[in-house]
Amino acid sequence: MHKALKILSLLLSYPSEELIGGTGELKAALQADDAIGSDVRRQIVRLIDDLAGQDLYEAQERYVHLFDRSRSLSLHLFEHVHGESRDRGQAMVDLMGMYEESGFIIDSKELPDYLPLFLEFLSTRTAEEVDDLLSQTGHITAAIGERLGKRESVYACAFAALRLLSKAKVDEKRVNALLESAEDDPDDLVALDRVWQDEAVTFGGNAGESGCGPDRLRTQMRAAARKPNEPANTMPV
Repeated sequence: MHKALKILSLLLSYPSEELIGGTGELKAALQADDAIGSDVRRQIVRLIDDLAGQDLYEAQERYVHLFDRSRSLSLHLFEHVHGESRDRGQAMVDLMGMYEESGFIIDSKELPDYLPLFLEFLSTRTAEEVDDLLSQTGHITAAIGERLGKRESVYACAFAALRLLSKAKVDEKRVNALLESAEDDPDDLVALDRVWQDEAVTFGGNAGESGCGPDRLRTQMRAAARKPNEPANTMPV
């Protein structure tokens, strides 16, 4: 599972010459991973094969068109929870704190809620932690995958693989709540400017233990890392 998460992290990143040139190595590494099922492998291989046959600049243009010019397909997890509200800033700080407490050093300029970065972090955690954190963000990634599927984008395969990797059943009500929001047209630049200026909308509730913000992520991570006989109240949240 960990190798698959690392590969998905790379595949969902902005396409680079190194990524396109290394698709053969990624595919070989995936095929040699016995820790994942054939259905997960099949989904990821479809995306690898597609990128392998892409012109670099066309692959980059497609990526920007999908993920950078469409708020509803944003790869920043908190965009779907906090939007542009002030809560998102604090959520970023808390999530960064979770990374640092786990010894995960960020050496890129990406925001901490960037999905490829989050997946790279998951690739360093225990199987129990991965299952828990994938379940907490599952409704967000499932909604993105649904939207990509409607656009017949090959990137939907990455999100299908994530759904298969998670042992938890996705909360369909929360997925539908996300899907109820209007999708922005990446070709309508005027509308896009207006959308990015709108007030943030919160979907499915994000307060306290029922939310998917970093406070809950930090609590769950600490709980998973706690020694069996260690009192819960020794770990502040």
